[in-house]
Amino acid sequence: MLDTATPLPAATSRIACFADVRAFAAADMSAVDALIRTRLASDVVLIHQIAEYIIGGGGKRLRPMLHLIAARAAGYGGRDHLPLAALIEFIHTSTLLHDDVVDESDLRRGRRTANAVWGNAASVLVGDFLYSRSFQMMVELDSMRVMRILADTTNRIAEGEVLQLLNIGNPDTDEQAYLNVIERKTAVLFAAATRLGAVLAGLPTVQEDALARYGLDLGHAFQIADDVLDYASDADTLGKNIGDDLAEGKPTLPLILAIARSAPAQAARLQDIVKAGGLDALDEVLAAIHATGALEASRERAQRYAASARSALTALPPSAARDALAVLADYAVDRAR
Repeated sequence: MLDTATPLPAATSRIACFADVRAFAAADMSAVDALIRTRLASDVVLIHQIAEYIIGGGGKRLRPMLHLIAARAAGYGGRDHLPLAALIEFIHTSTLLHDDVVDESDLRRGRRTANAVWGNAASVLVGDFLYSRSFQMMVELDSMRVMRILADTTNRIAEGEVLQLLNIGNPDTDEQAYLNVIERKTAVLFAAATRLGAVLAGLPTVQEDALARYGLDLGHAFQIADDVLDYASDADTLGKNIGDDLAEGKPTLPLILAIARSAPAQAARLQDIVKAGGLDALDEVLAAIHATGALEASRERAQRYAASARSALTALPPSAARDALAVLADYAVDRAR
């Protein structure tokens, strides 16, 4: 949903960049980090080793942070947002473990992936452990509404994984098919994180839906921006090598748009490259993406989603937490902020 008609008023606090957002959420995030490590406990040594390796491997923990800030923006003053943030991170981490096995990845955030260190079987099974631990934590919260939202979300994520698998090496993947994948794989967990903040606070349906729309649009912006960086960044910036999506046979938006905007012969050549996978033709793909303006067009799509996310926040009263959410929408498409 891309609705940029209603601008968000000027910030009411001094939260102006991602560092300010992290500082705003620092106390809650510290409590979540402690809870994560407590709930990772298992007397199965390998589970503890792999889970700690992944959880402790850096990253900004954007999804749990989103939930914490959304809960504050919704006016929630309790403590249930802490275990919810932790289990959201468990769900996300389990998808990373499974993703890296499916994609045969050996690098994430500049480090070797768990499957590269311990093997595929161990990574999949520890991913299952994290999924099941998150559902244990859901039950402890004793809220059927919370469980339904998260159960539906994890099911949609699984659908996204299968859709992406179907798209690998498929040169006919179009923009809508791509958006269907990133909605399920990425955006629905963002939306659940923000919706659950509203649920905890007991907000009216209109405001709950607005927070969920913010999360969904933010997730789209974040993933499209990531896919742009895959053709315009490096391992030090993104934590993976340029062209990794191409190497894995994933047609993402920059390449999809380049194919759509190319002359028939060039489009056919790009489609053959998608089918073949690998990086042998990376320079040729990069040249086509730049020549067709596909990179700029993809950035513009991400910016439109970010603007729509900001617009959704007008349903909430002004607060420092709302300002933090607005800054996150900008950060999603400009990681230097």
